[in-house]
Amino acid sequence: MTASRPYSRIRRAALPLALCAGLAAPLAACAADPDEGTNGVGKLSATAIEEKAKSAADGAKAVRLAGTLVSKGGTYKLNMRLKQDGATGSVTTKSSTFELLRVGDALYMKADAGFWTHEDASTEPPSDAGSEAADKLDDMYVKVPQDDPAYKQLRGFTDMDLLLDGLIGLHGEAVKGDRDKIGGLRTVGVKGGENAEGGTLDVSLEGTPFPLRFARGGGAGVVMLSEWDKDFPLAAPSQSQTLDYGKQLPRT
Repeated sequence: MTASRPYSRIRRAALPLALCAGLAAPLAACAADPDEGTNGVGKLSATAIEEKAKSAADGAKAVRLAGTLVSKGGTYKLNMRLKQDGATGSVTTKSSTFELLRVGDALYMKADAGFWTHEDASTEPPSDAGSEAADKLDDMYVKVPQDDPAYKQLRGFTDMDLLLDGLIGLHGEAVKGDRDKIGGLRTVGVKGGENAEGGTLDVSLEGTPFPLRFARGGGAGVVMLSEWDKDFPLAAPSQSQTLDYGKQLPRT
């Protein structure tokens, strides 16, 4: 009697497996639920998923945005940490790389000597005085005057709401996309149009449905969004780290 019990248990355990393996119709029912353990966003319509992602981004306190944006003004590679009252990070253009730091309305830029001379170099070699001034500005913060034409453009790279509003917006009819994994998190995609001509947004299926990746339509850049709600310190540079440029900032 005792020897037969393990065999009975094996038969009972094997029965559900045989049913799933032997019947085509019940196979889907036996498969794992793709939304098990998720926030449930994957079950929603494409429009609802997009709205959830926008709502999550609107309520966030901070984010890291890294990637490339292409516009009529050129191509910009960004690596910025953003929150409502400021930002810090770097911007790379075709001709230069510079750092930005914004604390409230105070905006600071830091770049190497080459950045401060490249504007003059397009017309004629920089003077000795210009090179000397650029050397002094090398790796120092310059406070950008609010009346400088560059202020509005540069501040745009540090404005969390402005950047997110411009990025998390698909064009065309929202269409549900593929499942994927980004940074170890499961995601669901939403496309702008059947062929994603209006962009693609990948939304987290774990925790808060934050957008984790946005590919702009027409090959206009891809950005990754991470460190949502992760706070970081912001402080104005000291006087010893800051110099006055003394004239209109070079165009970026």
